[in-house]
Amino acid sequence: MIKKIFLLLFALLFFKNNNILANENTIYKKIDIFGEVLEKISKEYVDEINPSESMDSAINGLLQSLDPYSAYMSPEIFEEMQTETSGEFGGLGIEVGMEAGVVKVISPIDDTPASRAGIKAGDYIVKIDNIQVQGKTLSEAVELMRGPVNTEIELTVRRSGEKKALTFQITREIIQIKSVKAEILDKNIGYLRLTSFNENSGNQIKKEIKKFENNDNIRSYILDLRNNPGGLLSQAIAISDFFLNDGEIVSTKGRKNSENRKWFANKGDLTNGKSLIVLINYGSASASEIVAGALKDHKRAILLGENSYGKGSVQSIIPLKNNGAIRLTVAKYYLPSGKSISEVGVLPDIEISEGSDDFKIKSDTDNQLNYAIKLLNG
Repeated sequence: MIKKIFLLLFALLFFKNNNILANENTIYKKIDIFGEVLEKISKEYVDEINPSESMDSAINGLLQSLDPYSAYMSPEIFEEMQTETSGEFGGLGIEVGMEAGVVKVISPIDDTPASRAGIKAGDYIVKIDNIQVQGKTLSEAVELMRGPVNTEIELTVRRSGEKKALTFQITREIIQIKSVKAEILDKNIGYLRLTSFNENSGNQIKKEIKKFENNDNIRSYILDLRNNPGGLLSQAIAISDFFLNDGEIVSTKGRKNSENRKWFANKGDLTNGKSLIVLINYGSASASEIVAGALKDHKRAILLGENSYGKGSVQSIIPLKNNGAIRLTVAKYYLPSGKSISEVGVLPDIEISEGSDDFKIKSDTDNQLNYAIKLLNG
């Protein structure tokens, strides 16, 4: 009976490869072998296993073999994602993905425990409180990082260029993201720092631009998208539109016709064509790359900083009968030039290294921001 359930489940989850059309007999032989392997494990493995947990791991393994962003969410994790914790649980403030079986930091979020501790985009988390991450699912690793507010957690990370592993002691907090920060730099530059693309980001950016436009001294803009892990596509489109008069912003392409779409700018650049520099780095991902790429392709902005992360795919949350869900990649983003962001990211026009662990406004050690200010004033 158990074997039949396994076979049925994997028949429903098995995806045909785009390049190889496997015949039906081969597929069912593979499914039959999987059922046999699972039975052998249940009977012969040195320790007793939980069949339910094994199935969850198998499903998640199938999804993560597709790309780093597809994953299985158990009913408990899916419910947690949908429900606000109301101060009961805290987090670290990092956007993470899975790469080669290890949790990879996509981006630390500004002014969160992780960013203040020194976690950087591109770090690989190898241990969480001395528990090895290798072999765990992304959901399991994220669950280990969650916990009550004001409790400590130790992260061990591997970082490119560092011979030894780095250890960080971090205290969990409620993560409250203020997505927009604005300030006037050198009396004539409107500085906009966007840390995420949430439901209110577009309205907040629009409000700040209007304030700047009412100031006769403002001659140019800096849009800072560094360490912005992305968010809502709708907000990326809206914010790109604020700086464009017309033209394509982004398109998506998938297997289904419903996923093949294009979005275009409406007439009316809110900044009236003023000079614009966009700051990006390796922590700029997804929606950040859409904005930066669209403005670059239309030659509306100069991109300055470092190559972005390269997350150019669209994920859908698909509920399952067991009250869990899968996060599945259903399409890819394409810039107006027709280029895909996936795995390659967006290349800056002017490449400047960071020179600082933080991006505080007017930081004397922020090479990228200082260079942008000099460029606009020069």
